Amino acid sequence: MESAVEAELRRQIMAWVGERAEANGGFLRRDELLDFHLDGEKLPVIDYSRGIRNPASFASTLSIVSAANGPYDDTESEDGLLHYAYRKGDPWSGDNRKLRHAMETGMPLILFRKEIANVYTPVFPVYVVDDEPQNRQFLVALDEAFRFIHDPAHLSEPQREYARRLAKQRLHQPAFRTRVLVAYETRCAICELRHGSLLDAAHIVPDGHELGAPTVNNGLALCKIHHAAYDQNMLGVTPDHEVRIAFRLLEEIDGPMLKHGLQEMHGRHLTLPRRRADRPDRDHLAWRYERFAAASTKEPTGASR
Repeated sequence: MESAVEAELRRQIMAWVGERAEANGGFLRRDELLDFHLDGEKLPVIDYSRGIRNPASFASTLSIVSAANGPYDDTESEDGLLHYAYRKGDPWSGDNRKLRHAMETGMPLILFRKEIANVYTPVFPVYVVDDEPQNRQFLVALDEAFRFIHDPAHLSEPQREYARRLAKQRLHQPAFRTRVLVAYETRCAICELRHGSLLDAAHIVPDGHELGAPTVNNGLALCKIHHAAYDQNMLGVTPDHEVRIAFRLLEEIDGPMLKHGLQEMHGRHLTLPRRRADRPDRDHLAWRYERFAAASTKEPTGASR
């Protein structure tokens, strides 16, 4: 296939992946990816059984899957890059040849993070930026700029810091959202809104705090207004899962969003995940609620009466 034609097909595929993922809440399910059609022809975006998708008509790899506890040693290292192991067989042919061709031509790939069975978080575009035959692996970066670095295997500290920051923003945060939204069955824990594109994964203990691990039991699936209210201590959640609205907001008179979206949530109980292991950690909720309680006692600023 000519490179210009293949590049256009990739653009269309990535646009579809982005649209579907956003509608779902940041992820796609396996059956969606396998049933993709383009111009009336079926073109699966992932492989049926392998962690790499190389359509026969494509000169370069279309997508790769990184899965925890998978059969390959695909790892994110301290350099912020994905170290993607060679596929089995001849390192110079088959899947490895198409990955190498992607590196040589700069063709963008889609990386799918498989956090949960049959659920994939897409990250794109990503680029194959180096080939390490001695280690039987490719290096995959989240920014095209790494293609133009002389030696991606030995990044300077500023380059490594940039790569790690990208990994946090483009890999870890979306993966956290996927895990939390799937655990809460794509539903706001407070108001039960089920539109994935309007849902976020809120940290209970904030990201960056030593206790703020990106684990499901440190997260809540919240619609965007409740997430914002939670982050600004307008809304709190007790260790017993009861929703509290700051007194200053309860006393305000405003439009229907304040009344129905916030004030009427006061006293509701969270809708929790089915699995106990996914439910919010009680100590984390207590830590966060203390801060809400302290903030809610402050004098209101600019509240309408």
